[in-house]
Amino acid sequence: MHQRTRTGTVALLASSLLIGTLAACSTGDDTAAGGADAAACEPSEGTVELSFTSWIPGIETAVETWNEANPDIQVTVQTGPNGNSGTYQNFFNQLEAGNAPDLGQIEYDALPNFRVQDGLEDLSACADVVAAQEQFVDWTWGQVTLGDEESVWAVPQDAGPMALFYRADLFEENGIEVPTTWEEYQAAAEQIRELDGYITNFSQSDVNQFAGFVWQAGGQWFANDADGWSVTLADDASTQVADYWQGLMSDDLVATYPAWTPEWDNAYNSGEVWTWVSAVWGANSIASGAPDTAGKWAVAPMPQWEDGGTAAGNWGGSSTAVFKGTEHLYEATKFALWLNTSEEALTILNEEANIYPATTAGLELPVLKEGVEFYGGQAIYDVFAEASAQVNPDFVWGPTMTQVYTDVSDGFKEAATGQGTLLDALEAAQSSTVEALEAQAIPVKQ
Repeated sequence: MHQRTRTGTVALLASSLLIGTLAACSTGDDTAAGGADAAACEPSEGTVELSFTSWIPGIETAVETWNEANPDIQVTVQTGPNGNSGTYQNFFNQLEAGNAPDLGQIEYDALPNFRVQDGLEDLSACADVVAAQEQFVDWTWGQVTLGDEESVWAVPQDAGPMALFYRADLFEENGIEVPTTWEEYQAAAEQIRELDGYITNFSQSDVNQFAGFVWQAGGQWFANDADGWSVTLADDASTQVADYWQGLMSDDLVATYPAWTPEWDNAYNSGEVWTWVSAVWGANSIASGAPDTAGKWAVAPMPQWEDGGTAAGNWGGSSTAVFKGTEHLYEATKFALWLNTSEEALTILNEEANIYPATTAGLELPVLKEGVEFYGGQAIYDVFAEASAQVNPDFVWGPTMTQVYTDVSDGFKEAATGQGTLLDALEAAQSSTVEALEAQAIPVKQ
């Protein structure tokens, strides 16, 4: 889940836990449908008490609902700051000390970091988890298997499919067509600039958004197999995306306000900036940051690189993981599955925190079919449901994403001031990422 506080901007401190690889492990012949030992997922005797850490607003309501219906499996929830603002470091400290909670919320891009630190239980030991795959949107399941078909490292929780938020009133009043391709988006940017506006704001620090653009374009920053990690931050798709946005920046066609600041809010609230290609959770960000524009926005599919294309990127999303050392894997996975698949829980999470479900059934929740007043009554979630089905399921995050985000962001800030380019930033981060992996004894394929 991503709201107003973005991830990837606070450095994740290093842990001294033993670093492993992402190769799947099997302990004997008694395995579940996945690659782990089925004996590890046997029910416990008597009443079980589980601990769960999350930062989702209102998560307590969902936990209370579970506890009332499951007297033999009681969950105690602890809330804290979002992952990179402190909770992840707490998890690493707790793992090292041997007192981690049974379950924790972890964003998709942070899962590989916990995996290489050997901090997660392989949920494929539990047949119910393996069987649940068919309930989830394909790409979200790929996020929790980390490219390993034999293992499952968490249960998907929510998603961040991307689309185009745009000021419908301004486009209509000025006779500008809503762009459906990136080429049309650039043409619209030129028209809007002639009106002293900007088509959008390019964030120097929110590299997650840029990663979503690369994801849509078919790029792949990381890959992993038994021989180690491949790092390709400047692959062809990434270069295409970087060159495109560099051109818009160099021609002064996009604003470059720091994201999530009063300046950023004012640019949207005043009508200076007309669009934002963002994730589903961005609906709340615009509504809270630009209240004077209520009723003037609409949502359309993300612009495509080819006319008639149907590819979407993703920005954000979390999972519920079970930490290494739990004594109640069976019960922990029962709760995780209920939390992220039951209509009851998904409705609570959407109403309390605007969580956008990772299950296919969740996309059909009645609450997501209603028109949204801020967006002129449009049923905007229908657009995101379509986008969710268009996200490439094979995108892989690396095990040092916070370092990647920080290094790329440093380069993007320089590019925004004319010191270098966005591609320069990616190429520099390519080298620093390989160095960071090697420094942690994580195998890298050159």
